[in-house]
Amino acid sequence: MTPHADTPTTGGTGAPPTVTLAIWRGDAGGGAFRDYTVRAIEGEVVLDVVHRIQAELAGDLAVRWNCKAGKCGSCSAEVNGKPRLMCMTRMSTLDTTAPITISPMRAFPVMRDLVTDVSYNFAVARRIPPFAPGPPTGDGTYRMAQFDVDRAQEFHKCIECFLCQNVCHVIRDHEENKPRYAGPRFFVRVASLEMHPLDTLDRRQLLRTELGLGLCNITKCCTEVCPEHIHITDNAIIPLKERVVDAAYDPVAWLGRKILRRARPTPAAEAAASSPAQQHNEVIVTDPPAVSGD
Repeated sequence: MTPHADTPTTGGTGAPPTVTLAIWRGDAGGGAFRDYTVRAIEGEVVLDVVHRIQAELAGDLAVRWNCKAGKCGSCSAEVNGKPRLMCMTRMSTLDTTAPITISPMRAFPVMRDLVTDVSYNFAVARRIPPFAPGPPTGDGTYRMAQFDVDRAQEFHKCIECFLCQNVCHVIRDHEENKPRYAGPRFFVRVASLEMHPLDTLDRRQLLRTELGLGLCNITKCCTEVCPEHIHITDNAIIPLKERVVDAAYDPVAWLGRKILRRARPTPAAEAAASSPAQQHNEVIVTDPPAVSGD
């Protein structure tokens, strides 16, 4: 994509400026791009234009959105082939001399138009044992160093837009990997737990055998598309890989644990099996983001 000045395309001498969006229309059975041309308005983002097309030209256009402030992660799509939040992509940064393509995230099944089925991500989330702190100190409080607070804060910025999941080629190009691969968003989630000094679980074996951490070859494409600028690869995935290798293959670390007789952390799989949700086969259901045009 080539950035250009804020001057939009004009339809001719004296004609009002216009912009054309080629929006993918269809469902799980198939579809195609359709061109929609509307007048250009200074200062708009892509989602603004999509909403005007929905209001003026295609009332049945389905698009998922919620906050329009870059914090809910609902309006994820591919703009000119690049995964983006439509509400955070300014029209002034795009080349409007040609149609701008808007398509649904490719890594997930299409439900209708720009809306995809991202339930895969919620299924992965349920496989990760939650935060499990140990008992408080003698005065009934928990204490953390500021360094540990700062390190985990970055991971908590995730808005679950799933752009990192969408761009990860392990998921995007290999549907067969989904049952055994968590993806970058959930490696960030596990990192926030594993690096928490008060957590008592050990999720390293889970990462190695069930969540597919070894399939990631750290291309950093997930980091590049993150709208919250989380350093997914450098600060989450690589440190997790180091921890998994230490636990599984480092003989010095193994000998050190034997000599020092350190307490063995509770394996995550064991904790998950004994959790109330697993025992009672509970399923957590959350309200889906707003979908307009249905």
